[in-house]
Amino acid sequence: MALPELLSRLRLAPLRHHLRRSLSAAAPPPDEHPPPHPPAPPQPPSNPKLFVAGLSWSADERSLTDAFSSFGTVTEVRIMYDKNSGRSRGFGFVQFSNDYEAKCAKDAMDGKVMLGRPLRISFALGKVRGGPVIVPRLPTQMK
Repeated sequence: MALPELLSRLRLAPLRHHLRRSLSAAAPPPDEHPPPHPPAPPQPPSNPKLFVAGLSWSADERSLTDAFSSFGTVTEVRIMYDKNSGRSRGFGFVQFSNDYEAKCAKDAMDGKVMLGRPLRISFALGKVRGGPVIVPRLPTQMK
């Protein structure tokens, strides 16, 4: 059943006129092309290295390797230690042989508990040496 016929059956003739006008105003003119689609978001750079935070002080490279080796080939594990005390700083890095294994490990292990502490996992950022450090300035409040 067509829309005008349905509207006439419902005795909404004045509404039909307004509906027709609003539909014609919403449709682009036939000679104009539709707006282009926005560009796709950029793909994250390929990175088989994961940043692992929330490590227990008792975690070592072997326990981290054992926890992540079920997701693929672990090529490097590194835990950061404090220079003065020699104790773990609570974070480290796990590198896989390819991006797919790293993504699977991140998805599966993020939030899981290891040695009594929940892990927070993200893809590691590249190390920048000698680059400028940009510190955002907070607006000052005038009284």
